[in-house]
Amino acid sequence: MSDIFQEVDEELRRENFAKLWARFGKYVIALAVLIVLATAGVTQWRQYQKHQREAEGARYIAALDLARAGKDKDAADAFSVIARQAGGGHGMLARLEEAALKARSGDTAGAVQLYGAVAADTSVDPIYRDVATLLAAQYGLDTGDPKAIIAQLAPLTSATNPWHPTALELTALAQLKSGDKATARATYKRIADDLSAPQNLRARATEMIAALAE
Repeated sequence: MSDIFQEVDEELRRENFAKLWARFGKYVIALAVLIVLATAGVTQWRQYQKHQREAEGARYIAALDLARAGKDKDAADAFSVIARQAGGGHGMLARLEEAALKARSGDTAGAVQLYGAVAADTSVDPIYRDVATLLAAQYGLDTGDPKAIIAQLAPLTSATNPWHPTALELTALAQLKSGDKATARATYKRIADDLSAPQNLRARATEMIAALAE
């Protein structure tokens, strides 16, 4: 008797499975197809990204070669294209290289503008934004508004920022340009007293303190 019940049970299971398959089988097949397509798509996308990174790297190196050869205009144009078209690290580095070439060629205003754009770009890693802020301040000291430069540098002068000694030195120079010698001297004292600041920077600050005291 147990064999009969077992056969009946198996028959019912087969019948139920057949009904379920008839009802939901097409969805199972569709899901399987989607999984295969998705896997293939991810693989192809990764291959595409790898190819893009390799191509961007080659273009970046070619632009660097132009700069090393003294072809600043051609190099700046190449970096400009990379900055607009490339993503990730190559695009960001190209923006900094383009700005540096403009500064080297005497286009200080163009360099400051490019550095300022990087500094204001929230998609860029904060450490590079800080570097761009420092460079924009450095090249903007000659013709820029010293009070605006001091305001731009203010977030970087905190002791928790790794660039604060350099930011303080640039701030002191801007304060001097604005005619505020007393505040500049106090800023230089902050640098001189900062044991975490580079020794050569502390030495310059000490010299400036002595010069401003005369």
